[in-house]
Amino acid sequence: MNTTDAAVTILGLAVITVVTRSFFVLSSREFDLPGWARRGLRYAPLAALAAVVAPEILMTQGHLIDTWKDARLYGAVAGAAWFFWQRGILGTILSGMAVFLALRLGIGW
Repeated sequence: MNTTDAAVTILGLAVITVVTRSFFVLSSREFDLPGWARRGLRYAPLAALAAVVAPEILMTQGHLIDTWKDARLYGAVAGAAWFFWQRGILGTILSGMAVFLALRLGIGW
């Protein structure tokens, strides 16, 4: 790919990004989402979080982990347990990381 092709590609992607993101702002009237779309969008943050977190916990270099001696699993369980017990984000992060670091640094998992 030469410099001209790269510049055209970057410019095209920038135009597409601006147009798609400003579609709702540039409209002269308010855009109402259908009820089914509104209900579906309630689950979007949870789905995005699961899509980011689950592979990080369950996979290593593109393959599912094959051992129970992985500190990430126990850290995730400890964080989930704290969240269901106390419903606090900071405690969830701290308890999960405490278990993770204890197993990773202490035992070497």
